[in-house]
Amino acid sequence: MNPTSSTTFVSSSSSGSNSTTSSWLVHGLLSGAAIVAAAGAYIAISTRRSAKFRIRVVGIIPARFGSSRFQGKPLVPILGKPMIQRTWERAKLATTINKLFVATDDERIAEICLGFGADVIMTSESCRNGTERCSEALQQLRKKFDIVVNIQGDEPLIEPEIIDGVVKALQAAPDAVFSTAVTSLKPEDASDPNRVKCVVDTHGYAIYFSRGLIPYNKSGNINPHFPYLLHLGIQSYDAQFLKIYPELTSTPLQLEEDLEQLKVLENGYKMKVIKVDHDAHGVDTPEDVEKIESLMRERNLP
Repeated sequence: MNPTSSTTFVSSSSSGSNSTTSSWLVHGLLSGAAIVAAAGAYIAISTRRSAKFRIRVVGIIPARFGSSRFQGKPLVPILGKPMIQRTWERAKLATTINKLFVATDDERIAEICLGFGADVIMTSESCRNGTERCSEALQQLRKKFDIVVNIQGDEPLIEPEIIDGVVKALQAAPDAVFSTAVTSLKPEDASDPNRVKCVVDTHGYAIYFSRGLIPYNKSGNINPHFPYLLHLGIQSYDAQFLKIYPELTSTPLQLEEDLEQLKVLENGYKMKVIKVDHDAHGVDTPEDVEKIESLMRERNLP
């Protein structure tokens, strides 16, 4: 990728049927706890070479000020702290991440992040999505990393265990270049295009993502017995794949749905999916801020 403007690294120190459905859930998706155990077993029985597979992990929180739905979203206060700070504080608790950065093209975001102690990578304004911003940030890092975790800046309540889960899933799936997480879809979110839905195969690999309800049955009604899945923003990539991601041709489904994950699938790459319990969701609109704050008060979160 050739950004249109120069980039700078800034360190904080320097400034079907029910039976079919049940089978699919049991065999196709692992819970957050199970994926950690499975990955541990995989490492224990692997060869010495495999045990060192994708061990160096960097977390990157992409953040931009401009947004058609919510201008200045990363800096919106969530119970007194900027949302980007709350996401960073949660991500710092993940045990699999060796280094954590915020990647942004906006000096206002960079200044706030440096103020609370984050390391910041300045990226160009030409990045079209968070994955491209992570890719550009990766090119600037002096150290070599095997996995890059894209942690959405609008997930102020992201559990560190979910971050660890997607990392371990990718470490345990050498045929995949991408891993992500899903949770159960709430009925009230079924028709919301801001809540991205996902379907997976019986081995836990992604088949498709959509802003519409999937699968969609012929009755046109929500099936209260079907385990619809909501995609969470967290995702991790093989670092070598992430370097070539911006050069991949944009694809029809990606452009129609406006979902960057579809470019990965349409180009023939495999994506591992884990299922986790996650009540909170990201902040997509100003109305979501009040929901997040109410949830934090209910849980007595500082």
